[in-house]
Amino acid sequence: MKPVLVLLVSTAWTFTGAQYYYQGLMDYLENRLLAIEDRMQFWHEQSRRYHTELLDFKKLTAETMDGLRNEHSMLFKDLEGAAVRVDQVEREMDYVETQTSPRACANKADKVVEQGVWGLQESRGVEEEEDDWEELHSRVSDCVEIISGIRSVKILKRVGGPKGVWTRDPRSSKVYVFNGTSGDIIYQFNSVRDFSRSPGVTSSRQIRLPSDWSGAGGAVYNDYLYYIQQEGDIDLQVVKYDLLSGSVTDIAMFPVDSHATVYSLNSETVADLAVDDEGLWLLYATSDSEPNINLAKMDPATLDIEQIWDTRCPRENAEAAFVVCGTVYVVYNTRLPSRSRVQCVFDVNDMVISEEAPLLYFPRRYGAHASLKYNPEEKQLYGWDDGYQIIYRLTMKRKLLV
Repeated sequence: MKPVLVLLVSTAWTFTGAQYYYQGLMDYLENRLLAIEDRMQFWHEQSRRYHTELLDFKKLTAETMDGLRNEHSMLFKDLEGAAVRVDQVEREMDYVETQTSPRACANKADKVVEQGVWGLQESRGVEEEEDDWEELHSRVSDCVEIISGIRSVKILKRVGGPKGVWTRDPRSSKVYVFNGTSGDIIYQFNSVRDFSRSPGVTSSRQIRLPSDWSGAGGAVYNDYLYYIQQEGDIDLQVVKYDLLSGSVTDIAMFPVDSHATVYSLNSETVADLAVDDEGLWLLYATSDSEPNINLAKMDPATLDIEQIWDTRCPRENAEAAFVVCGTVYVVYNTRLPSRSRVQCVFDVNDMVISEEAPLLYFPRRYGAHASLKYNPEEKQLYGWDDGYQIIYRLTMKRKLLV
């Protein structure tokens, strides 16, 4: 009887302990769930507050964006109006500049005006006057044209770097591109139209030269390429390259300072080759201390120097130059690129007087010309301006009636 009683008492205590244990576990779980619910409620309130703030911020942003769009639209309209006014001002400036009396670097030579009137500054005898006329007339070439203005401008495309040369052979339709201011590859196109339609220069015929060219002074004449070569402190060299046979046919050397540049605004151009109706010319400076641009007439067949002149056109602020009918036109600019202008003119025959010399202003474009190449067959200039290839069509007049 006693063992049974003990067993019952033990069993009762066991059930009572288990009941307390499970009750405590349930209370703990309930408290944890209440805490989680409180935390979830807090998160919900925070999320709702953040959502409200986000909606307010979105509304504020939308209002700000609407205001910015309105201001942008007004600013765009103002800029369009300003662009129209600037174009109008530039056209008026171009007109005023064409009417302005020009200034040229002309010699104090005996003057021949466009109508053919001959006069001397000092009184001389009839005999001496006739001798002066014959001497001067003997120096006049068959080419008697001078630029009177820029007829039109055509921006062909933009390809290559900010500096380079593009030109057309006067004796053919082929176009040649020097991309950059040094290298040993030039690009050939069959025509200006092919060049304008090409996606770049790599689609053209590539011509690898036996040596690097220096600066933006290359020229093409009668299927021959003429370029400047200078390495280190060696003398300046003019290389004549046969484009048909692919070989160098001649090299001429000039004793010049290796640090001299012909144009102060284009320091990479140590010398500049030009082609006109009379043949091949070289613009250069003998040394860095030389203030003026020198001009040499070259025989395109042998590269012999026929004659040398001091143009008295300063190198300072010069950006490019070209030759038309034996007359050098030097284009000037500023350190901060503005409107390019022909400010100095030098005629090798002393036939251009100040009243005749043109005061040319190039239409405002992108920067400054890296090169200007004249084509005597087309009466056009091929310009390279900050990577843009530009064609300037020129109007001409006679500088002497013969």
